[in-house]
Amino acid sequence: MKHIYFIIVLFCFLTACANSTPTPPPPTPLPPTAIPIVGTIVAMGDSLTEGLGVDPNASYPAQLERKLHENGYNYTVINAGVSGETSSGALARVDWVINSLHPDIVILATGGNDSLRAIDPAVTEQNLRKLVETLQAADITVILAGMQTVQNMGQTYTDAFRDIYPTVAADYDLILIPFLLEGVAGDPKLNQDDFIHPTAEGYTIVVETIYSYVIQAIESE
Repeated sequence: MKHIYFIIVLFCFLTACANSTPTPPPPTPLPPTAIPIVGTIVAMGDSLTEGLGVDPNASYPAQLERKLHENGYNYTVINAGVSGETSSGALARVDWVINSLHPDIVILATGGNDSLRAIDPAVTEQNLRKLVETLQAADITVILAGMQTVQNMGQTYTDAFRDIYPTVAADYDLILIPFLLEGVAGDPKLNQDDFIHPTAEGYTIVVETIYSYVIQAIESE
């Protein structure tokens, strides 16, 4: 009887195993879908664009790209800032920017180092005009970022430098950001110890300042 009972139990066990449905493994998650990029924005400028002193992900071009993507604007934003560059340096590499980075839009924020070196505002204006003409000839939308200089340059120089940007913007029908560092310049809480370069929080405010102008450029494409 013990042998018969063992055989019956074994039969029932095998039958149950044969009829049971194995639990399927969990599905393999699909890789995230890549964002379909529809255009390229190049941020061209000096150390204020490059993000000197902050993590690259905290620079204004990096923060701008994230904000654009969050709001459904699938543009790549390339940081083409070069620390220490003057408007003459920007002019010397503009062809490389056009031919290598292929921008649809350029945010041009140059000239700040011209003022720190007391370069004649007429030279800065001439360089800006050549930069804009070169970019527009390549069918690139230009957003011009206004810059200001330190007060110890004297009122005549300060006024002449500040007036360059609205003058050039008007002559070439550009989108003008009145002042790139609006709400940031002069605030010790938003600037690094050199009192020139914004902190990560300062760059967040820069993005808030320029964002509507960037959208205007995108929607004009």
